[in-house]
Amino acid sequence: MPTSRAPRSPVRHFAINADDLPRAQKFYAHVFGWRFSAWGPPDFFQIETGSADTPSIYGALQKRRTLVSGERMNGFECTIAVPDIDAAAKAIVEAGGTILMPKATIPTVGHLIWFRDPEGNVAGAMEPDTRPLNDDA
Repeated sequence: MPTSRAPRSPVRHFAINADDLPRAQKFYAHVFGWRFSAWGPPDFFQIETGSADTPSIYGALQKRRTLVSGERMNGFECTIAVPDIDAAAKAIVEAGGTILMPKATIPTVGHLIWFRDPEGNVAGAMEPDTRPLNDDA
C-alpha cells in the first residue's frame, strides 16, 4: 500500500534474460506477436509489445546476465520509474531493502539502481531522463 510520502511509480521497463536469443525471439514473436530490434550493446534487443491501438511498456530481450554474484537471472526483470533515484535508494534501505548496484547513468535513458526487497526479489528503479535528445546541458 503506497504511503503518503511515496509517489506512485509505474513499472517502466521489463527485460527477459535468455541463453539462446534467436530461440527466445521466435517464441515471443510466435506466442504474443512481439517484434524485436537490435539496440545498444551486443545481444540486446528492444521489444515492441503493443501497437498504436494497444500501448505498452518498454521491454528488452538480452543475453542472460548475473546481477547478483552466483545467482542466475531467471524470470522477467522489472524496472520501476521513480521521480528521484536518490530518494528511492534511501527509501529502499529505510524499508529494509538492499542496494545491489549503485546509481549508474545510461545516457538519454536515465539513472538506474538495482535493489533487493526484504523478500529477496531483485528489481530496478530508474529516474528517467526527460531532457530532449538535443539538450546537451
